[in-house]
Amino acid sequence: MTRKTRRLILIGTVGAVLAAAVGLVLFALSGEITLYKTPTEIVEKHVTEGRRLRIGGLVEVGSVIRQDGGRVEFKVTDTANAVPVTYTGLLPDLFKEGQGVVAEGKLDQTGLFQADTVLAKHDERYMPKEVVDALKAQGVWEEGQPGGPKPPTAKN
Repeated sequence: MTRKTRRLILIGTVGAVLAAAVGLVLFALSGEITLYKTPTEIVEKHVTEGRRLRIGGLVEVGSVIRQDGGRVEFKVTDTANAVPVTYTGLLPDLFKEGQGVVAEGKLDQTGLFQADTVLAKHDERYMPKEVVDALKAQGVWEEGQPGGPKPPTAKN
């Protein structure tokens, strides 16, 4: 075997091992990726139950129901569609009707979103871009209006 042949075999072996390592890392991370969806995407695209995801939008006014044991039921809406959510635990202080929210969890077979994490947003700077874009597309999000981006203030 010549030196050139041995070198090509070594390079091929290292390349195959490296490709296998990258494949294993990507496979391991695929279970940890949490997709982000709006209520309209969940309703229209029929998201499969049991898959971990994040849902974002506004807490629908009049939908919050507090129960014993720290369980809370509410609906997340993007004004076109709403998804019922249930969460057990302490809610953030900023959680209230009409405010932005991101919930992480799983959708069950009845269409109820079982959240294990709820994040409340106090203004649009922390609203996910996808939710802002969806609200703008529906004509709900207006520049400079309450709930919409604030115009920059003049510095003195």
